[in-house]
Formats: sequence, structure tokens, C-alpha cells
Amino acid sequence: MAHTLIIGDYTYSSWSLRGWLMLHRFGIPFQPKLVEFNVDSVANQLAQHAPARTVPTLITDSGDVVWDSLAIAEELATRHPEAGIWPKDASLRCLARNLAAEMHSGYFSLRDDCPMNLSVAYEGFTPSEATQTDLARIDQVWTHALERSGGPWLCGEYSAADAFFAPVAARIAGYGLDVSPASQTYVAGHLADPAFRRWRALGEARAVALPWYARDFDTVAWPGPKPLPSAIVETGSAENASCPYSGKPATFLFEVNGRTFGVCNATCRAKTVADPEAWPEFMALLGS
Repeated sequence: MAHTLIIGDYTYSSWSLRGWLMLHRFGIPFQPKLVEFNVDSVANQLAQHAPARTVPTLITDSGDVVWDSLAIAEELATRHPEAGIWPKDASLRCLARNLAAEMHSGYFSLRDDCPMNLSVAYEGFTPSEATQTDLARIDQVWTHALERSGGPWLCGEYSAADAFFAPVAARIAGYGLDVSPASQTYVAGHLADPAFRRWRALGEARAVALPWYARDFDTVAWPGPKPLPSAIVETGSAENASCPYSGKPATFLFEVNGRTFGVCNATCRAKTVADPEAWPEFMALLGS
């Protein structure tokens, strides 16, 4: 029996992204379960798992309920010590825990002024003084960590600290916020990270619009890697007979770089069209 991770919308739920990365990025088996932000309160949708009332909430393979993101990190590290959620080096592990804890409890102005929205990037946003203070502090701790560890991630290898800061990187990119060159390189690393790209592609596939997250600024292209040219098609002949994800018959068609492929359902098609390079199973097919 695998863990279950209850999450909110891929495009908007920053805390869900953190929890998902801590399982997906470290290869820990789990099943995601979505709650809908536009249907009912999260607390009501989690009633059977009380006292949990927010996402992400982890239901472990033994049935325990873990309803806080930092607690999820520690519980996963205890249950899966081989995964490397925290650095092996004691000094870097201490640093990573400091970073994750500060992110967990801080940067409220940045969160309020710049809600995560992975479907769009803005230009013309001017951060408040409080948000500039948050950014200066983020720049300080990122620079300290990267200089101490040597990068490319905050503590050398990817750790829970990076999972916690992934939505911060998305906000900096999505709102065009000014940080140091070293921090911009770190942000770009998140945008190019295959796991982050998969999460974002899942949001693009669902295409749920929650207007209360929108901001009234001019929009620009998403600053991450540009996806391969792709499009849904309804007719044609696929190069592959079986879905690269499930092995089932490939009946839902799409094109990538002018070539036609098939997958087993509309969700597999939409997530692949959103960012083909995010999916190793498809890229193996593309290169075969």
C-alpha cells in the first residue's frame, strides 16, 4: 500500500507543490488525491481525516494522518531514510532544516502580494516595501546556502529545503521580481527541473481557472523552458500502438514536432501536450 497525498490545484496550491515534490522528487511511491478549491472548503473535503484541514495532507501507508508540510518532510525522512530528503552531511542538514523552517513560517508579504499562479507570468508589478524586505531576506539566505554548499541546489544536492522554496522561485519568476544573479540562477534551476515542469504541466492539463488568484497586470510568456511544439489532433495515425505511460491502447492523438503519437486517455494527452519534455516516458518514445 502506497502513501496518499491530498493536494489542491496544481496551478495555484503552493503548499501542495511542496508536499508533492517531497514524494515525487525523491521517488517515494504515493497516490495523489485532489480536492477542488472551487467546490467546497478544504476543511470540509478533509472531514474524514480530521483534524487535518489544509493541503497537503499525507495519509501514510499505515493510515497515519500528517497534516503539516514540515511534519510531512520529517515523517517521510524517518520512514524513507534512503530517499535523501535531508542532506547526509550533518552541517548541511542543519542548514536545510533552518531554510525549510524559515520558509514555513515567514515571507507573509510575498505570499499575500504574489499568490502562486503557474498559468501566467506578469510584468509591471511593483513590490511593496514589506515584500522587498522579504525578497532581501530570501536573497540573503539563498546566497549564504549556495556559497556554503557550492550549489546547484541550496544544500548541494536537491533536498526538502529546495522543495519548500520551489513556490517562492515560481513567484519570483512569475512576477518578474528583482533578486541577485545567483538567486536568479537558482530560480531558473527550479523552472527547468523536470519534476517542477511535470507539476506545472498537470496544472496546464486540468486548465482550472480560479479568478481570485488573478492579478491585474500585463501578462508575458512563462519564463521557464519553452515546450516543444505540440498540439491535440483528432484524426491521424499514431506512430505508437500503446500508451507510453500505461501500456494501454493509444487512441488519444496529438502531434509533437509534426509527428503523431497516441496515449490512453485525455489527461495523458493534455499533460504531454503541455510540456512533452517533462515526461521521460514520452521522451523515450520520441527518441526511439
